[in-house]
Amino acid sequence: MTTRTETIPLVDDTELAVTVGEPDGTPIRGGIVVLHSSRGVTERTERIVAGLADEGWLTVAPHLFHRTGSADEVSGASVLADSDASFGWLAEHGVSADRMGVLGFDLGATAALVVASQRSLGAAVTVAAAGVARPLADGLPPLLDVVGELTCPWLGLYGETGDPVDPEDVDRLREAAHTSGAVVDVIVYPDTEHRFDDADSPVVPDALAAGEGEEGTRSEARHRVLNWFDAHLR
Repeated sequence: MTTRTETIPLVDDTELAVTVGEPDGTPIRGGIVVLHSSRGVTERTERIVAGLADEGWLTVAPHLFHRTGSADEVSGASVLADSDASFGWLAEHGVSADRMGVLGFDLGATAALVVASQRSLGAAVTVAAAGVARPLADGLPPLLDVVGELTCPWLGLYGETGDPVDPEDVDRLREAAHTSGAVVDVIVYPDTEHRFDDADSPVVPDALAAGEGEEGTRSEARHRVLNWFDAHLR
């Protein structure tokens, strides 16, 4: 497995930096676009990219703040542009749309649901997707307005504590998602830490590796993510 950062030219004459992970050998199981949290591309993000590549997935993490360096710049249009460039990179490397997935964390999770409602993909996973009833950022629609248009199976992970989403909003989002006709699974972890992307959680050599003890919930969440992609990206 190898990881590196490269750039993709965009139609507006700017360049998108992406951190990519390539599995060793062939065949590649499929491709996953990782949309990072409001902290940007962190060491934890890089470990997740590497972990997915170790599992056989060609993985791309676009640097969503490349225009101004701030989360304030993220909009529906910018998310779709950067995601499209990342999906295009996967396509150039032989991955078909039905074998492409998107994985997002908080801000990136909200963006991932917007992407999964407007692009034909194989699967989507979100961790702590906020902005359910009200827009999380200018140009990003409330998730209740788009989740009924999901194009692919969606796994949503939340926590009763620590997530910026009211449990009642999670219930509303789940109900709205079912109207899309897509396969939907929304998990709410009670009083436990599930954010395996959190930079404050213990660092492990592989951010998708199994854990014990206090890492148990994070480990369970990680395995749900891997199993979801394994089941739907075929």
